[in-house]
Amino acid sequence: MRFAAPPCAARLFAAPLVAAGLSLIAAPALAAPCGGSFPGFIEAIKAEAQQRGFSRADADRFFAGVQQDQRVIRADRAQGVFRMSFTDFSRRLISQGRISNGAANAQRHKAIFDRAARDYGVPPGILLAFWAFETDYGAVQGDFNTVNALATLGHDCRRPELFQPQIHAAMQLWQRGMLDPARTTGAWAGEIGMVQMLPGDILERGVDGDGDGKVTLKTSVPDAILSGARMLRDLGWRKGEPWLQEVTVPANLDWSKTGLDKQLSAAEWGRMGVVPRHGKLAGNLPASILLPEGRKGPAFLVYPNFNVLFEWNKSFVYVTTAAYFGTRLQGAPVFNAGNPDPQLSEGDMKALQQKLQARGHDVGSVDGILGAMTRPAVQKEQQRLGLPADAWPTRDLLNRL
Repeated sequence: MRFAAPPCAARLFAAPLVAAGLSLIAAPALAAPCGGSFPGFIEAIKAEAQQRGFSRADADRFFAGVQQDQRVIRADRAQGVFRMSFTDFSRRLISQGRISNGAANAQRHKAIFDRAARDYGVPPGILLAFWAFETDYGAVQGDFNTVNALATLGHDCRRPELFQPQIHAAMQLWQRGMLDPARTTGAWAGEIGMVQMLPGDILERGVDGDGDGKVTLKTSVPDAILSGARMLRDLGWRKGEPWLQEVTVPANLDWSKTGLDKQLSAAEWGRMGVVPRHGKLAGNLPASILLPEGRKGPAFLVYPNFNVLFEWNKSFVYVTTAAYFGTRLQGAPVFNAGNPDPQLSEGDMKALQQKLQARGHDVGSVDGILGAMTRPAVQKEQQRLGLPADAWPTRDLLNRL
């Protein structure tokens, strides 16, 4: 599952699967009011559906059993797992069983993975990594009623602009016989199937890999793998290019040059003493040095394809772990954990974020998570204070601030 990370936003524009006569999912949402009465919200959604081309009778049938699900709200508010360090998070998600099952699935479905690589340019490792983390290779796909989940989140006022259009996309899937509002289940955020895609993404990027005329992500491995590959390709995945490789870095590296917001060519990093632990540096490709736990912890060189993965999941630690696992499934060694400085507690991290905000840095939410917005702010303050600017917050930095 995707734990409690915000799901990727569907790219809501015209798709081959959209039915003739119905408004495209890209049509501007009519913004049913969030909050307030849930039955009143459903009535507003039904009215929107009629303006998009559904009959009132169809709308009534689709929403006949819809219910608000408080489990969805609780899951949406739970972010604790993403406060873990990269080392702890990766050890939690990457087991020998997942490695062995990944190898077995790669062999069992070789023809499908070959097709994904040929047609969409996405290699097996990264697809297997997401398949493993999202649903344990299809074994655990979630037991939340999909329509209830989408309606609950569309009614909630945190991200109605994301989830309300997904309700209408689910209605279009229903019309094609690809979703049953009473029985279709999935993740708490309304994602469906082995690789957990939102209804809008299924409409837009779903691939009928097994030729049965439908996109069935819950039970068809070809459909799931090829749909995931197409989604990554459409999000910007570049064929034939790496995404991440572990490296060793010299002790005298200019740490202020590290981070996802700074790039040199892989060859330039090599001239600065950066050495890959597996394979070769990717020549003239732009690359960033990623130090998920600072200069004393693991070190990776990441390429443009790595940034594409944030369109699948917004969590820094999740994306980094999935990217590493993808390389591991393709033969990379176990990463060198090093000996990083201790991680700040949740309370200390929130205090740090508040101090960074007070100094004018945009860290997003004060949530105790060292994410992609907090790291650059940490690095800038480290530079200002004359500390090693490796973007890993320490007790010393907190005390100085």
